[in-house]
Amino acid sequence: MPSDDHRLTTLEVAQFVADGFLRFDGLIPDEINRRVIDELGSLAKVKIPLALALPSEEDGLSRPASGTPLSGCYPEPSVLGEMLRLPSVQGIIRSLVGDDPLYDHDFVHVLPAESGYTQHLHVDAIVDTPDPAFDIQLFYFPNEIGPGGGGTRFVPGTHLRRARAEDISRYQNLLGEQKYTGPAGTILIFHHGLWHAGQANPGPMPRWMYKIRLSPRVAQTRLWNTDDLAAHQNDETDHRFATMRFDSVAQVLRKEHPWQLGHEARYELVQRVQLWRYLSGDDHFDADYYLTRLEQRSQRTMGARA
Repeated sequence: MPSDDHRLTTLEVAQFVADGFLRFDGLIPDEINRRVIDELGSLAKVKIPLALALPSEEDGLSRPASGTPLSGCYPEPSVLGEMLRLPSVQGIIRSLVGDDPLYDHDFVHVLPAESGYTQHLHVDAIVDTPDPAFDIQLFYFPNEIGPGGGGTRFVPGTHLRRARAEDISRYQNLLGEQKYTGPAGTILIFHHGLWHAGQANPGPMPRWMYKIRLSPRVAQTRLWNTDDLAAHQNDETDHRFATMRFDSVAQVLRKEHPWQLGHEARYELVQRVQLWRYLSGDDHFDADYYLTRLEQRSQRTMGARA
């Protein structure tokens, strides 16, 4: 991220479209990380209401109601609120879902030391829809997570492969999956459709993770720092079998994940291009001519019928 603007860059947003997540190691200062764990311990005792309509209260701490603007969540002296209001965090959120998005829900995930609990692969509350709009999920790890320490397992690039929440629970050891390890204060930003799961924690230290899901209140078009958009936004002629740029958004979107065997990646590329059209506001954007070919064929067919 640029030092004078905490919003994401064009290529970072393109990476989010290609991978379904962004990672920011050690983004939150240790001073906040140390204090937030105490607050998470209290919040973990607050049971989420079944209807997610009203906040519950215990030990003086309450969860916001679903649909609350983020600015109304966890007011001072909450350490979580302090973390969420950091300019670096606000810049990331603003770039993807706009200013003051709506709180959907949050959850405190804690795995005690030597815990054998393992979660199945799943998608969080996704509903199949052609709408390109998306929620984000912020995963915050306030303590260091080493190998085998219970870090979240996830499969990059699966966010646009729509699936019902439990349909993917039988899948194990997918090619290219990652098991999070990293320093204290790291934040992962997930597209709400990314496949993920909790892991067992056989280590000697508890693993803490705070998750919050946020929904946009505005169209998610050009919300990031677009100073570099013109330099990287290619036109529809950017084509791997003709003239291909290597500094373009299309080149980022061409990324092939290990589970995308053979030509399977082409189907994902079309989905990414459609999402980028929504984000960039450019209805003619394309990569490798796939959507342009279909649209021109459709136009010719409709013209012949007329």
